Amino acid sequence: MKTLEELINTEEPGWDLVQEWLQEATNPYEILPRDIKRAEEELVRAQVTTRSPMGAIIYETGGILIDGGWIRILGSGCERLQRGIMEWNKGKSFDYYGEQPRFLLIADDVLGGYFAINGGGLSEESLGKIFYLAPDTLQWEDMDCTYSDFLNWAFAGDLQMFYEGSYWNGCKEEVAQANADKVFSFFPPLWTKEGKDLENSSRKLVPIEESYALTLEFQAQLNNK
Repeated sequence: MKTLEELINTEEPGWDLVQEWLQEATNPYEILPRDIKRAEEELVRAQVTTRSPMGAIIYETGGILIDGGWIRILGSGCERLQRGIMEWNKGKSFDYYGEQPRFLLIADDVLGGYFAINGGGLSEESLGKIFYLAPDTLQWEDMDCTYSDFLNWAFAGDLQMFYEGSYWNGCKEEVAQANADKVFSFFPPLWTKEGKDLENSSRKLVPIEESYALTLEFQAQLNNK
């Protein structure tokens, strides 16, 4: 494994590129402050250089909140977003640090949807592309874009179109008050026919760890039918 010194690129820092994208952002965003010790640890665990956008976000941020926290892009973790990208993935997409992940969870949303880079565990095709585990289908959907493309979409893409049908009255106010390590749990669930009507669904915030485990459990049940 490469050392911290080998992973930090001061000549061509990827953070400069990310900042250029942020300057062109049309969606609201908030860069969460980093804890330097956590940032260094997560960068070494990830084994990506700061020349890359992912390495830059891990090293320079605790994470990035998009649209008031509707989407949470994982960095190295901080007080308001406790999940560093690699510590969040450990036990989910790989078992020990240094192992090649089957996929890498890189962001999630307040609905309980998950964005991941495919390392071969989600599809034998589209390696390196972003997939979305949609809470209304419980299926991994190929977004046909790279990590850099995903960032640009999160910063300046049409989120209203992507999440069409997933808003309810007062949702933005509720999301703004939500902890970034929690997601909404809906009843009836979003993947049921009855769950499509969000205005008449009940919802509560639950820890994202609980939501992720339950999502995989329901996914397995549906796939085995």
